[in-house]
Amino acid sequence: MKTLGLCIIAGLGLSACASGMSNGTMGNNQNNNTDKIVTQYPIETAMLNIYTKQRSEKLVAIVGNQSASADIQITPKGSFQFNNKAVQGAEVNTINKVNNRITDQSVAINYFTLNPLVFHGFTDSTGKYSLSNQTTIIPKMATVGDSNKLITETVYADSSMRKKIGSYEQDWALTRDTNNTAWLCIENSKNLLLSSDPIGTSSECYKINAKGDILASKVTLSQPSTNGTKTVVFTSQ
Repeated sequence: MKTLGLCIIAGLGLSACASGMSNGTMGNNQNNNTDKIVTQYPIETAMLNIYTKQRSEKLVAIVGNQSASADIQITPKGSFQFNNKAVQGAEVNTINKVNNRITDQSVAINYFTLNPLVFHGFTDSTGKYSLSNQTTIIPKMATVGDSNKLITETVYADSSMRKKIGSYEQDWALTRDTNNTAWLCIENSKNLLLSSDPIGTSSECYKINAKGDILASKVTLSQPSTNGTKTVVFTSQ
């Protein structure tokens, strides 16, 4: 699935593309010490909230001495035929800015089926056509510390699928944040945000509560360089 859609100009040092992030702010931890400790969280519900529901998000980061941001809108688009299957689609529309000036806009559609939630691939405004192979079931509930494979994605230049231009894997992991919140992270085996060079990794993390509501989000981009790994973190505002 197209988890990323945020394209930042190469002059920032990391050229990036990040998709549907969630509503919310980073929040605070008040009263968490007295709250009942939550050990299980609804993973499927959280992923539905992240990737299939109507919402908007702004991500921001400082890269060098410049500010980068992405205004992201997720819009359910109804029924589609994709790869000879009846599926649902959700559009990811991203407007990217550097120092508050628009540098790029991208549009992608993720395709999925429900009950259970299965991701089938994506298309985007550049013509890319991608097929997902989801080898494990997304659990209804998971315990803090759990992790598993999510999908293997194969990306083609267009819908003819004659030219393969990339492939990557995505895993999920659930880690504790506070007594009653956790981070659900989607880890990518390649840095999908790099338009010119996919070397490196990326992860997108969502702070969730016991209902699967999305409270905050962050995207971390890591790219090897001659001076060590270069990392940029985008956070929800």
